[in-house]
Amino acid sequence: MNKMLIALPLVALVAACGGSGSGGGKAGAQLKIVGSSTVYPFTTAVAEEFQRANPGSSVIVESTGTGAGIKLFCGGVGNDFPDMVDASRAMKASEYADCAKAGAKTIIEVPIGIDGLTLIQAKGQLALNLTTTDIYKALAANPFGKPNTAQTWKDVNPALPATKIRVLGPPPTSGTRDSLADLILTKGCESDPAMKVLKKSDEKKQKDICTKVREDGAFVEAGENDNLLVQKVSADPGALGVLGFSFLEENADKVAAVSLGGVAPTEATISDLSYPGSRKLYVYVKGEHLTAKPSIKQFINAYSKAWGKDGLLAKRGLVPFHDADAASATAQAAALKPLDPSTLK
Repeated sequence: MNKMLIALPLVALVAACGGSGSGGGKAGAQLKIVGSSTVYPFTTAVAEEFQRANPGSSVIVESTGTGAGIKLFCGGVGNDFPDMVDASRAMKASEYADCAKAGAKTIIEVPIGIDGLTLIQAKGQLALNLTTTDIYKALAANPFGKPNTAQTWKDVNPALPATKIRVLGPPPTSGTRDSLADLILTKGCESDPAMKVLKKSDEKKQKDICTKVREDGAFVEAGENDNLLVQKVSADPGALGVLGFSFLEENADKVAAVSLGGVAPTEATISDLSYPGSRKLYVYVKGEHLTAKPSIKQFINAYSKAWGKDGLLAKRGLVPFHDADAASATAQAAALKPLDPSTLK
């Protein structure tokens, strides 16, 4: 954990002076939030506004990655454990089980908006248009069950340039890495009918073939700091990076998007889910902490006011929900209905 904090200059805390660190019944009790580097900028923005509107309140936000954040969140109940966790994917059934074992049995899921899992390249490079199958063939350790020998994108697809495959992406603890596996690699893998058949007969083997990433340098784990990843890609012509759409928008002067299946990531294509990398983002709340810290509910209410079409978070790159999804998210932010673990995978 200490190494992670050192590695992330933005990991910092967003805390007002004079905030109470106790878990008493005061509405101003300190709130601690960990988790996704993708959701971090949005939660930080809400925390800053919340503290301005509620003098004496204190909110600490740490960027740890989704997986690591949920592990901390599920460590137990009480002042030593986070009140909330940001996530760039849904909580897993196994993670919920860990929470329950540690006494955190009332988990509340609040969807906050939509993001696009984006592939980026340095500004000014030849525009790439990849398919999920192209990316799978380039990055899988054993595409379709055979060792990966591809060295260039042309080896993957004759229509692509003979540029060396080099993709910088998040580590396994990141929700963005999970989204890469679910939204891109698995879809590319299952373009082969045999892989769909294998899933029915040996799901574990199929998952390994579809999601295990090669370790020969073609894929480089670049850590949880998305801003640093942008810097690395912008300075490395030919390299691609994997991160959330909001970071693409913020750095449009340095990097450009790679289209997936002919669809570029934009607010419109992410919102209507036509972009293959579209994904929901979440904040999870520990129900056991709600009574001791009434400010949790106030904070989620502030979040819901910030995620609308013309709200604070849309200006930061979050793609708002529309219609039924928007109404459902707002209702959940008010009701804070506990998660049904049977719905988790």
